[in-house]
Amino acid sequence: MYDLSEVTIRSISVSEMDNNVYLLTSKSSGAQVLIDAADDPTAILALIADAQEDTEAEVRVALIITTHSHWDHVRALADVREATKARTAAGADDVADIEVPTDVPLHHRQVGSFEGFELEALHLRGHTPGSVALLYRDPHGPAHLFTGDSLFPGGVGRTTSAEDFTTLLDDVTARVFDELADDTLVHPGHGAGTTLGAERGSLAGWRQRGW
Repeated sequence: MYDLSEVTIRSISVSEMDNNVYLLTSKSSGAQVLIDAADDPTAILALIADAQEDTEAEVRVALIITTHSHWDHVRALADVREATKARTAAGADDVADIEVPTDVPLHHRQVGSFEGFELEALHLRGHTPGSVALLYRDPHGPAHLFTGDSLFPGGVGRTTSAEDFTTLLDDVTARVFDELADDTLVHPGHGAGTTLGAERGSLAGWRQRGW
C-alpha cells in the first residue's frame, strides 16, 4: 500500500497468473479508480471496501480502467461493473476486443479528473493495439505508472512480431523513459514493480536482444 498525500494506492494479486489489481482512492472525496478487474470479483470488492479506511468520505468507484484487452485482465470486469455501477474505460483501439462495453475510450495523453486526483493515459502500442499505461503525478513525491503488460522489470511486454516489439519499445522509450524521471514507480500487470531508473540503462540491451 502507498499512503500518499492525496490518494492511497492499494493492490492485490489474483488468479493463477499473478495478475495485479490496483485501486486508487481519493482521501478528500472517496472517489476511486480501479485498474484491471482481472479475476476474483469477491477479492476485488473486498479491496474496494477495505479502502474505506483510507478516507473519511464514502468510497465509490468512479471508473474501472482496463489496461488492455487480453482475457486474463478482464475476467472480473462484468461482475465488478455490475456490483459497483462504475463506468468503464480502455484504450480506444482495444475496445472492440473487450466483451464488456467500454464507456470511455482512452486516447494518448487523455487526462481524467476524479474529485481529488488525476490520471493520464499513455498509449503504448505493441502488446495489444490499444494498450494504455496510467500515470499518477503525485504533487509531493515520485510519479506512479501503472503499465499493464507493456513494461516490466527486465523488459517490455510480450509481442508477437518484430514489428510489434519495435513499436512497443519505441513507445515505451519516447512516451515513458524520455518523459518521466528515474524515481517514477512502475506498477506492472503481473509480479513485482520497479522504477524507471532501475530499467533505463537496459533499454539499448532490450532493443539489441529483440524482446
